[in-house]
Amino acid sequence: MKFVAKSIRFLFWSAFAAICGLVLISASMYLYLSPALPDVQTLKDFKLQTPMRVMSADNKLIWEYGEKRRAPLHYEQIPTHFIQALIAIEDKRFEFHQGVDPIRFTRVVLDLLITGDKEGAGGSTLTQQVARNYFLSQQKTFTRKFTEILLALKMESELSKQEIFELYINKHFLGYSSYGIQAAATVYYGRDINDLTLPQLAMIAGLHQAPSAANPIANKTRAKRRRNGVLLAMRVNNYITETEYQQAIAAPITASYHGKNPDFEAFYLAEMVRAHMYEQYGEEAYTRGFTVYTTVNSELQLAAERGVRKTLIDYSRRHGFIGPEAFLKAEGFDPHTQLNSQLQQLNKTPSFGGLTPALVIAGDQEKMQVIPKGEQHPINLTLEGFSWARKRITVDELGPKLTHAYQVAVPGQVVRLEQTEEGWALAQIPRVQGALVALSPQDGSVQALVGGFDYLLSKYNRVVQASRQPGSNFKPFIYTAALDKGYTPATIVNDAPIVRADSALEDIWAPKNSGDRYLGPIPLRQALYQSRNLSSIRVLDSIGVKYARDYASRFGFAPSRLSNDMTLILGTSVMSPMEIAKGYAVFANGGYVVEPFYINRIEDIDGNILFEANPAIVCRGCPEAPSLFKPVQTAETTAINIQPLALNIDEGNNSDDANSSTRPTTYAAQVLSPQTAFLIDNMLKDVVKKGTATAARRALPREDLAGKTGTTNDAVDAWFTGYNGDMVASTWVGYDSNSPLGISEFGGKAALPAWVEFMKTALNNKPLNSLPQPVGIVQVRIDPKTGLLANPGTEGARFEFFRENNVPTTFSDTTLTIDFSADETIVLPDISGDTEGETETSVESLF
Repeated sequence: MKFVAKSIRFLFWSAFAAICGLVLISASMYLYLSPALPDVQTLKDFKLQTPMRVMSADNKLIWEYGEKRRAPLHYEQIPTHFIQALIAIEDKRFEFHQGVDPIRFTRVVLDLLITGDKEGAGGSTLTQQVARNYFLSQQKTFTRKFTEILLALKMESELSKQEIFELYINKHFLGYSSYGIQAAATVYYGRDINDLTLPQLAMIAGLHQAPSAANPIANKTRAKRRRNGVLLAMRVNNYITETEYQQAIAAPITASYHGKNPDFEAFYLAEMVRAHMYEQYGEEAYTRGFTVYTTVNSELQLAAERGVRKTLIDYSRRHGFIGPEAFLKAEGFDPHTQLNSQLQQLNKTPSFGGLTPALVIAGDQEKMQVIPKGEQHPINLTLEGFSWARKRITVDELGPKLTHAYQVAVPGQVVRLEQTEEGWALAQIPRVQGALVALSPQDGSVQALVGGFDYLLSKYNRVVQASRQPGSNFKPFIYTAALDKGYTPATIVNDAPIVRADSALEDIWAPKNSGDRYLGPIPLRQALYQSRNLSSIRVLDSIGVKYARDYASRFGFAPSRLSNDMTLILGTSVMSPMEIAKGYAVFANGGYVVEPFYINRIEDIDGNILFEANPAIVCRGCPEAPSLFKPVQTAETTAINIQPLALNIDEGNNSDDANSSTRPTTYAAQVLSPQTAFLIDNMLKDVVKKGTATAARRALPREDLAGKTGTTNDAVDAWFTGYNGDMVASTWVGYDSNSPLGISEFGGKAALPAWVEFMKTALNNKPLNSLPQPVGIVQVRIDPKTGLLANPGTEGARFEFFRENNVPTTFSDTTLTIDFSADETIVLPDISGDTEGETETSVESLF
């Protein structure tokens, strides 16, 4: 008995000594480590590395920029089943312990004392894991573990359970560049975390243990085993019923990789945003979790993309087949293996511009058999359906008529297919490029922007980076200047040949109309809507180049960038589609200059507004609106000089100034009188009604459409810019290499279709929106042959708009004639510089 008593006393004092030792060691460690413990309060303001999100005006994702995919959640945004799943598998006593689970910790200590294995099962709670992930390394040492425990205890005393849980679920790496559960839900399922099913939530909860090796893409078997373990833990802890458990473990693995998946394409605009944000914030633009809301509407952007791509594909078809893209080598010995090897290569070929790659497998005199990417079975393309695909010899010359599919492509070659309403159709990636930009004429906000056929093929943004000659697309600005210099829509101008000679008579400039056709004396209105070059040159000669250049500054064009000679009226000065659209917005809104902008607001990761746009808006008749308008009567009158405004947003409007309710409304400056704006708008409506853009009226039978076509010398550039009171859009088509589009291509044929396709969506169910007839404008009946008042019974008489002080006072009693037997020779100043289109014409067809 004495031996037993001694043994008990020995064990008691040994245990007591051990406990005292542990207390002493713990106290010593605490005194040693506690001064160096980080401040837990910093976790409340901890900024996780979060990508920048670019959004549309209607709150749809355009793109994300940043290496780490993360979308932090607040506790109340987390699904209940996920909270239960994570607690069940990672820390079932999370809601009750104070940072360290005594039961779990004791088990781990005993295991360590018995086995001496530090690599064994860890006893870390969720709180300890948060401490390790945010403050400590992953190194397995006693010092690090003790620091982790102290931090966990400190965190539990200063942070709520909800805050700790938030920190945990937003920090963890969960595979495939996803950090946090929201990003993981997107990567594996392409959905919001709140839209996942119970087995999917259990899968996400189970990823924390081995996100790279046991995720459902890398290892489905291991991932399913882990998922079912999570579900079992939920069942054991009574978070789910037996029925729910059985149904969940029977569910198949549905995960697949979802890359950055925008709601729609607007990559050219996204790059503009990225460049701006990088300029403002540097590398932090990609990590601070900014959300940039653009002005673009997703529906309008899709219509713009569709319009540009369809227009370029159709143009490419009109000019013949360039040839198949590639030949896929068949590997293997039997036909089945060879075909599979080709299809594997095909499936790695990217789609561009909505055009799908397809493998040619057979063909004859009636059809071609192809297998589209992602498909297993062939489809037939009839020879009649791709009869357009004659070999392109030059842009204007095609090869012989097709009689066999192998004239287009042979088995093993890759062609492109377009999905149409009738099914698959042969197509090709166009070499020609195009651009479209649409603005709200009321404030300049960019509504849609397409900088090329496909951003992945060419990142060159032709909306803002291209400098192209606008051709006759520029004429309305000069005609507006003429209206403010005494011209009226009925003023007669001569459409007859001109020969330009310099002072030494060594140089001859003989511009021509399209088709070398001339109409003689015609009204100014007709000269504009039929885009008569020779009439236009006479108008510019009458008002003066200097006056016209200065006047053009009202629309935002810098005079220094405009041609300083008679070619100005032919649109030889280079400019971008954005600049042209900005200029036409003045016509659309009744005479006010607005500044294009594409960023509406910028928010930080917590939703605080860092910047909000405050554009100058159009307010016709508002006394607060600045008016820079001065009626110009002579060339010596001082012109209005409105310099082009920067496209970048003003970062001065941030922080406390970001709240639009605290900022005064700014108004766009008036640069045209209501009378001048009405007259030029009315003339431009005739371009659509009976001029070079009648195709727009046939497709969109509305009375409020106006615009102007443009085609440069040798059809290098094709344009159409048009508008109504709600929308202004400019489209351009051409080759980056400045190659000709072809002798049959003009603005009304090559560029107008993209505008029409866009406007069908933009104006759908919208009421008519035209400028009202202002005070000071009257309508009288005239003889269009003379521009004078019409007598009763005058043939062809029609009504015309005039300023009250410009109404004709005499009646027509003569007929103007012109002698075409000899060219009219006008000696004009030397043309400065070599401008494309100098020796011929920069015009579009009459059709």
